[in-house]
Amino acid sequence: MSSVTTTTRAGKLQLLLKRLGNNGWLWFLRVALIAAMHIVAVCILASVEYGPFAMIVALLTWALLNFLSLIVLRRPGVSAALSLALIVILIALSQFKYGIMQLTLTFLDFLIIDRDTFSFLHSIFPQLKSQSFLLAVIALPVVWLIWRADPFRIRRAVSAAGAAASVALIAGLSVIYPEQPWEPFQGVNHISNLARSGVVSVSHLTSTGWIEADPPNMIGSAQASPLTECAPRAKRPNIIMVLDESSFDISAVPGIKVPANYRDFFKSADGRQRSFVAESAGGPTWYTEFNVLTGLSARSFGKLKFYVTRIAAGKISRGLPQALQRCGYRTFSLYPTYGDFLSARSFQTSAGIGQFIDMAEMGVSEDMQPDRFYFDQALQLIARERKADQPMFVLVYLTANHFPWTTSYRPDLTPAGWTAPGNTAEVDEYIRRQAMTAADYASFVARLKADYPGEPFLLVRFGDHQPAISQKLLEPQLSQAMLANRIMTHDLRYYKTYYAIDALNYKPDMSSALETLDAAYLPLAVQGAAGIPLDSTFAEQKKIMLRCKGLFYACKQGAEAKRFNRLLIDAGFVKNL
Repeated sequence: MSSVTTTTRAGKLQLLLKRLGNNGWLWFLRVALIAAMHIVAVCILASVEYGPFAMIVALLTWALLNFLSLIVLRRPGVSAALSLALIVILIALSQFKYGIMQLTLTFLDFLIIDRDTFSFLHSIFPQLKSQSFLLAVIALPVVWLIWRADPFRIRRAVSAAGAAASVALIAGLSVIYPEQPWEPFQGVNHISNLARSGVVSVSHLTSTGWIEADPPNMIGSAQASPLTECAPRAKRPNIIMVLDESSFDISAVPGIKVPANYRDFFKSADGRQRSFVAESAGGPTWYTEFNVLTGLSARSFGKLKFYVTRIAAGKISRGLPQALQRCGYRTFSLYPTYGDFLSARSFQTSAGIGQFIDMAEMGVSEDMQPDRFYFDQALQLIARERKADQPMFVLVYLTANHFPWTTSYRPDLTPAGWTAPGNTAEVDEYIRRQAMTAADYASFVARLKADYPGEPFLLVRFGDHQPAISQKLLEPQLSQAMLANRIMTHDLRYYKTYYAIDALNYKPDMSSALETLDAAYLPLAVQGAAGIPLDSTFAEQKKIMLRCKGLFYACKQGAEAKRFNRLLIDAGFVKNL
């Protein structure tokens, strides 16, 4: 029976080939080529997608790309080739991004494409242009050959229906199983996460826009007034703000051993230790960068906050640097990596930084330098730019305490007499790097005293976020799900670092330096300590700070931040968001 069936099938195949004529085998080769491209795509997706749900979404995305190409080209072979190339490029870009930022590719990477994006890529890969040109030279003839060999034509109406069905299914699945904020940080599911992030981003933009704010009619006539000039007063202090990478008082972790006098580093000039509440947990420094320069909350951008500096570049004209410029300050930033990274240069200059100095301008090719390097850069900048009639504001970034802590960073710079307290090797390395920071900071302050006797300086230090290791130390018994819930609900134990205010030849006003302060209020504490009269926007924000006892976005479940954002929008300090 089986032999009869086989003979029958062979006969049918021969009949089909006879009908196709001499080109029959060529026709089958063409079909096989198209099928092969689809099979290769499925295999590639299976190598980066984990779980049936992610695989289904990835396959729907693959189908969508093919259907979109078919609407334009009608040829399934060329569409499959172009879609395959695009899938490979997207996965490569996502893996590249994850290697740098610990975050996979998202829809907003394409929604917010600017010159800085390409400049940053070129600075990392200077050979990118030539390689792209070579790839195009190779790819174009291949696509042309596939075009000529493709015997099929698909009706555009069919392709459009397929594309619509793919979009509907992707959107439906994304609504049923919405993307969780922690998923892009896993380094997997590159295509499915990209597709789902598109649904999340479009939903957010259509419902709230870029930034959360009360509707215009909710405020009425209560609008912020324009900025006024700073009244002349006595000589103001130079202000040096130090972003202390990943630093917090690790003695808050139960059972951790620390050296004697360890906590002294976190105290201000008045001997008190204060808490700084960041908006990221062991992650993006630029959230805090945004907070301390604009005085606003990155959380106001909702699910889009990861791109807050790129979104805000050129659109916010209110913040600490502008307030200081109004009072005669010259403003500088010593940025530890390339200025195109997440549009940092564009954001900071539009926020009021008069001179932005990045890694390239400091003459280094690696962004992780000992803290003393950046303190030396600050000393050189002060010596070069100091003017008797114009105080300076300098934002200094430190990087030596950046992850990972599994290797010993610059053991030759370990302070004399330092010994490991006896924790795990990773924790002891973290504490050793903090000791290096404390020693370098003390040397920096000593140089200021020696070089500028009698010159007033206000020094403000803060931890930009906790280190990633704190998440497994604070409550080690927690499951991953419970830990994720703690972080997503902004449990303060995972967001508190420190801020400290020191002074040379100057007595700061500490009345605005609350015991616990949200990151967005640090500009108020700095202006208060420096004796800067507040403009109307900061005066209004100070009322919120006192009313909410140091909380900003978390106060009244975001209501105060939304109302304040509306004030700034109506007054013209926030535009096009």
